[in-house]
Amino acid sequence: MNKSEIPVAQRAVLSMLLDDHREVKKLFKTFQQEKDKPSGEQIVREACEKLTVHTKLEEELFYPFVRDNGGEAFKDILDEALVEHATAKDLIKQLAGMQAGDDLFEAKFTVLAEYVSHHVEEEETELFPKLIRQHVDLSSLQEPMTARKEALLSEGATA
Repeated sequence: MNKSEIPVAQRAVLSMLLDDHREVKKLFKTFQQEKDKPSGEQIVREACEKLTVHTKLEEELFYPFVRDNGGEAFKDILDEALVEHATAKDLIKQLAGMQAGDDLFEAKFTVLAEYVSHHVEEEETELFPKLIRQHVDLSSLQEPMTARKEALLSEGATA
């Protein structure tokens, strides 16, 4: 999704979420190149922290706002997103108790990357375009989401 094509009423919030998606996808790709190096475990930790912050933003602010302001049209996609989040959070919690070299460490992170990639694809091809088509004004969400993200990052969000 090209951020310049997003209407002003949705641009700031959707751009924030799109930026998060890009950052995490980049970490997934970097992990595949460096998984056997000492930096591999740090990449997993960074990705899990970013995913935790992103998930909390969506669950605490974005999804409830969309549900309240978009109506029934968004019920199914938001319900599915919450189920996908639950699976991702479970894998993040498991990874938090592991180290590189542990059995299934790499496999769990790879599955997490696959789940998140699927989730991102659905948001970017279904949810975000639907918000734009239905003219759901997200502008009032920008400030609370920015403040919450800063707070989560400063406190070192955990799953």
